[in-house]
Amino acid sequence: MHAKNRIAFALMAVCMLALAGCASLNDQDPVEVFMVGAESLPGEGMEVRMLVKLRVQNPNEMPLDYSGVHVKLDVMGKSFASGVNSVSGSVPGFGESIVEVPVSVSIVRIVRQFIGLASGNMPEKLAYDMSGKLSGSGKSRSVRFKSKGEFDFPIPGEGTKTDKEIQL
Repeated sequence: MHAKNRIAFALMAVCMLALAGCASLNDQDPVEVFMVGAESLPGEGMEVRMLVKLRVQNPNEMPLDYSGVHVKLDVMGKSFASGVNSVSGSVPGFGESIVEVPVSVSIVRIVRQFIGLASGNMPEKLAYDMSGKLSGSGKSRSVRFKSKGEFDFPIPGEGTKTDKEIQL
C-alpha cells in the first residue's frame, strides 16, 4: 500500500469513528405523551373544536425546548382529529409539562364514527391512537411521539362530570 493510500485510509477511519461518536451522543430516550383532558372550543360550520391537553414527560437529563406542536388523533382505527399550535415552551430534564393543542374534528367524521359504532355493539370505552411532533427549538431537535389509550364513551342523556371537560 502506498503512503498516500495509507494516509487516506487512516483519515477515513478517523472520520468514521468521529461520526460514530457523535451519533452516540444524541441517544435520547423517547418522550412519553398522554392525553389528559379535552375542553370544548367554538367551531365553524361543519366542525367541532376541542382544546386537547397533553402531558409530556421527558426521561432525559437535557431539557426539551420546543417551538410548536402537532397532534393527530385516530379513534377506533380511523382518522378523527388533528391540530397544531405554535406555542413555545420547555419540558425540564426528568420533568413534565402540560401542552395544549386546539384540534378540529369534521362533523362528517363524527357521523361516520357514530354510524360505524351504531352498526355493532356500543363500546363503553373508545380506543384512540395519538401521534405527533414537538418541533425543536434552540439546541433541541424535533421529537416525534405516539401514544395509545381509551376514554369513556359519552352516553347521550347521562351528561358528563363537568360541563366542558371530557374525562379520559
